[in-house]
This record gives sequence, C-alpha cells and structure tokens, in this order.
Amino acid sequence: MADDDMIELKFRLFDGTDIGPNKFFPSTTVGSLKESILARWPAGKEIAPKTINDLKLINAGRILENNRTLAESRVPVGELPGVVITMHVVVKPPAVDKNNEKQLAKASKTSSCACTIL
Repeated sequence: MADDDMIELKFRLFDGTDIGPNKFFPSTTVGSLKESILARWPAGKEIAPKTINDLKLINAGRILENNRTLAESRVPVGELPGVVITMHVVVKPPAVDKNNEKQLAKASKTSSCACTIL
C-alpha cells in the first residue's frame, strides 16, 4: 500500500496529552492500535492501563471494537488528506478487590449515626 493510503492518528488521553501522531494502514485492527498505545503510554501517569481490555477508543462518538479494522470502523480513509484524526482514549477504572469490598460493606453496617434528636 502506498503511504497516501495510510491514516494519520493521534490518541488524546484523559488528561489532554496526546500519543502520536502516527500513520496506520486501514487494515490495522483496533486491538493493534491499543497495543501501540500501551507500548507508548507515558511514564509517570497516575492512571495506567495494564491490558488492551482496560482501554476504550472513541472516534466520532463511537466506541471502536477490538476485532474490527480501521476501515470497518468507518474511520475516514483517504477522505481527509493531510489531516490528523484524533481518537479519544478512555481507561477503565481498576476492578474493586472483593476483600476490600466486603470490608467496606461490613464497616458501613457497623458504623451508625451518633446524632441526638431532641
């Protein structure tokens, strides 16, 4: 494929910083894009994904599916020459530890209000 057929993308993180821009083929899967994002994730970020399943990519208001390609996801291919397409990256919050969840539930049941109604 020619360089003209490639799509130039940058990825906007939750804090407004960007990864990229980089060029990708229309046949690139969304899962591959997420792997690229993980590999380039800035060091020192308070929130960092561990796997591609911790990331969501949003383009034009749509959440992109891992197994679909850029072309299948209807990302404009060749329609906007010289334009960088910005995709938003959302990081899923970490899963709650079951032990901590039980302790929080137990603590909320045992604590009671110390108010006095006169």
